[in-house]
Amino acid sequence: MTFNKGHLKVSYIHKIYYEEFGNPNGIPILFLHGGPGAGFSSFHRKLFNVKTHRVIFFDQRGSGKSLPLAELRDNNTNELIKDIEKLRKYLEIDKWFIFGGSWGSTLAILYGIENPNRCLGFILRGIFLGTKKEIDWFLYGMKSFFPEAHNNFTRKISLEEQSDILKWYHKNLNQSNLKIVHDLASKWNSYESSCSTLKYVERKMSGEQSLAIARIEAHYFVNNCFIKDGFILKNINKVSKISCDIIQGRHDIICPPINAYKLSKNWLASNLRIVEEGSHSGFEDCMFKQIQESLNHIIIDTSR
Repeated sequence: MTFNKGHLKVSYIHKIYYEEFGNPNGIPILFLHGGPGAGFSSFHRKLFNVKTHRVIFFDQRGSGKSLPLAELRDNNTNELIKDIEKLRKYLEIDKWFIFGGSWGSTLAILYGIENPNRCLGFILRGIFLGTKKEIDWFLYGMKSFFPEAHNNFTRKISLEEQSDILKWYHKNLNQSNLKIVHDLASKWNSYESSCSTLKYVERKMSGEQSLAIARIEAHYFVNNCFIKDGFILKNINKVSKISCDIIQGRHDIICPPINAYKLSKNWLASNLRIVEEGSHSGFEDCMFKQIQESLNHIIIDTSR
């Protein structure tokens, strides 16, 4: 049910790919994908009601079908926020709901802080606040729960260099030997995806999309997501009166529940929904059902 798609030129380097899905006259909902660098997929369409929702998908800079793929120049959080506004104006949307999971939740909140008058409400899943502590947890802390995945992730790094895994990956994901680069990108993505569900399953990912995710994530992480540490909670008052459903898997190892809990305590109009059987992935049945319920709940509630 895609009724509009194309590329929007947002800089002299970047063109972002977008799609509109569902009802052209429906309730506008912006979908923000994770990563950063992951792009959106056809699976995400299943979350929405094609009769009532007008869903706007787009691939962030360097991601998915956006051009050029895996490009790091002019690729930072502030530019992504500007891109969202450019897309909103281009599509002639006054206000919209914002949905985002994982990194998408980070970007959603940051966009809201900058543009609160354009946000009707938020649906956030698997909260990531973009702090150095959370980045270090991804690189080192998850080892306590998924030692096999972490061993595969760090196998090629010398013991001396394992004190700064991120620096090593960032350097080597941007070297000239593409065979090595693609191999490392696969290891990065395998680590993340293998830790994203309640049951450990070693997952493989390869190709240009794999490279985009790994290279862009490392680029953002080495730059602390291009925001000051603790920025989100310090500025959450700018959106705290706007309705927000926070969906969090109890067993989310990548983005632990404490992040969602802290956010909910500082967001006055938020509703924290802990999914007891859930983990990080929004594709698990229990998480999928809660996301759909929240999409319907917050939109109906806000429309009254």
